[in-house]
Amino acid sequence: MASFQFVIKDAKGARSEGIIKANNMDEAIDKLTREGGTIISVKSTGEGAFKGKLSLFDKLMLSIFKLRTGVSLKILVFFTRQMSTMFSAGLTIEKSLSNLAKEEKNKKFQKVLNRLSNDIKKGFSLSEAMEQHPGVFNALYVSLVKAGEVSGTLHTVLDELSTYLEKIEDTRRKVWSALTYPFFIVFFLIIVVWVLFYYIIPQFQSVYANFNADLPGPTLVAISISEFIRDNIFFAFMLILALVMTVFLIYLSDRGKYVIDSFILRFPVIGNMINNSIMSKFSRTFSILMASGVPIMETLELVENVVQNAVIESAVRKARIMVKEGYSVAGAFKKTEVFPPTLLQLISTGEETGDMDKLLAKAAEFFEKLVDSVIDRLTSLIEPILIILMAAVVGSIIIVIYLPIFKLGLAISSGMK
Repeated sequence: MASFQFVIKDAKGARSEGIIKANNMDEAIDKLTREGGTIISVKSTGEGAFKGKLSLFDKLMLSIFKLRTGVSLKILVFFTRQMSTMFSAGLTIEKSLSNLAKEEKNKKFQKVLNRLSNDIKKGFSLSEAMEQHPGVFNALYVSLVKAGEVSGTLHTVLDELSTYLEKIEDTRRKVWSALTYPFFIVFFLIIVVWVLFYYIIPQFQSVYANFNADLPGPTLVAISISEFIRDNIFFAFMLILALVMTVFLIYLSDRGKYVIDSFILRFPVIGNMINNSIMSKFSRTFSILMASGVPIMETLELVENVVQNAVIESAVRKARIMVKEGYSVAGAFKKTEVFPPTLLQLISTGEETGDMDKLLAKAAEFFEKLVDSVIDRLTSLIEPILIILMAAVVGSIIIVIYLPIFKLGLAISSGMK
């Protein structure tokens, strides 16, 4: 007999989960129905969101596949909201998908919608059809849809899922808007420095040659750098490209990703903002999974795969193992020494009261507000720092360029005396 993991609610609305033995899924559902209570989800214990570690090559291929087939989160949010609205209005899933495919302007996503519609016609469930497109619908999305299908509340789950995706997209947009300005300034600074070394300094070289005098050390260094850049422009470009690819491949490895993510979280101000953003995403994901009736072990597997930071992923993985061994959820997370006290307290209270999903939603809102406050501070702090940095770098190069002229002027004035 096979084992099936279930989540049910009794007449009072109390949630409980466990494992039941049955020959197949239908028999498991029949047994749970006879025992009373409302079935939230039933899932084979052989299924799960976490399929094991991928090799570096598999990760690279998966990244390329997602880049080639994926769509923006904004498109996915709109699709989910539209699906929820149409399904609630009484349209069939097949009809809803067909209507959305006709109106979709993104050709890549339009193909996905047409394939979903065709799979539904062949008898696939919506979650089964979505599983064929991992570049668009991740494990979290598919699991929530599957939970909605089993419990008969697909329209409610889709509505909650669209709200969840909107919140995640909003937090991501705020973080990127805060980081875009410094990235732009640094990129602009690199372009300015390159122009100075590639075009400006060579023009001064001919002037320096007429001095017939020893040039200052800083100027000689600047000329050497300029000559290297001009003579090795292709090599320099390939070196930068190789460096970027090396960092990318290191980031794909487990150890490399952990080291880089640890550095990011420890980075002053920005690390705090990113950490709060991750905690917001963690809390909101945990909340919607619990509210949708996904079993706790699968919830932890899915949360681990969506936080997108190796340090937090490792902590969730350790907590999942401890929960499996009998620890409470709050106790397991506390043992990792990664999660903030506020979140741990809310999880602990949620376990005691049975309202973990609601308290986790409050935690998500709390961390979103922290992200907003850090962004406000960052915006006011980073602008003058970047202006000073840019002035210092460009000003230093200009001084180095004109240093021989200054010295020549001093020599001439001394000679006249």
